[in-house]
Amino acid sequence: MAWTAADVPDQSGRIALVTGANSGLGLETAKVLAERGATVVLACRNQVKARTAATLIGGATELLELDLASLDSVRAAAAEVHERFDRLDLLINNAGVMVPPHQRTADGFELQFGTNHLGHFALTGLLLDRLRDVPGSRVVVLGSLAHKLARGGINFDDLQSERRYHRVGAYAQSKLANLMFMYALQRRLAAEGAQTIALGAHPGFSATELTRHVPAPLQSINAMAGAPFTQPPDRGALSTLRAATDPRAMGAHYYGPDGPFEWRGRPVLKASAATAHDRAAQDRLWAVSEDLTGVSFG
Repeated sequence: MAWTAADVPDQSGRIALVTGANSGLGLETAKVLAERGATVVLACRNQVKARTAATLIGGATELLELDLASLDSVRAAAAEVHERFDRLDLLINNAGVMVPPHQRTADGFELQFGTNHLGHFALTGLLLDRLRDVPGSRVVVLGSLAHKLARGGINFDDLQSERRYHRVGAYAQSKLANLMFMYALQRRLAAEGAQTIALGAHPGFSATELTRHVPAPLQSINAMAGAPFTQPPDRGALSTLRAATDPRAMGAHYYGPDGPFEWRGRPVLKASAATAHDRAAQDRLWAVSEDLTGVSFG
């Protein structure tokens, strides 16, 4: 039977932090969780848009300023969470940037790798103590079909694209890093007997603001193709919602659409590329990420 938002169980009493919750997939994810009774923390860079989103969502929503492209902002946001909440039930690492012109974060990292991976790596590490002992708690990492384009794996010799920048290649690498982090995190959580599990999801080909940097010719093709190839954000968010709430979900499960090419459809279990399961590369990425962010998971 097709899994829909109606299958999200009651979330009353749970606290969910969703990054990038002011628009697109994050907004739709937050909306459903709030409708099911969760207190949803909208962790967003733009607080004006976050307030608008909170009004739209209704229910129990909290605002948190978070710029994943700045480790200072990540640390400040994590400190604020510690002050305001004694636990978290869900951490949904949703926010991201996609194929922008070459830019750097406040800390000098290539923007996509720094935001999509390093920012979320640091945030998760700084908040894990609020999740570890909470029964049923989960970390959900948003991946992408694009991770399969990083066929050579993580380019450890040029992580920050200093020698050569290819916007699609850098995006693919950042999304591969997201999944490698999720699998490595799940291994560590299971080894220490934590209550928390880590899972992944991808939204298929969803029409959101994330595609604003996609080159104009591809935008035109997408506009002409229309509905047969894309799905609206509320459908794209179903994979995240299933990973976050399905009682049958297990650690390291990865959900995506069931339609052709995984572009659209209802969320089901999917397989990620073999490169995402390379444990030696996962461990190397973990060590590099701790070094670059200064965040250790202990």
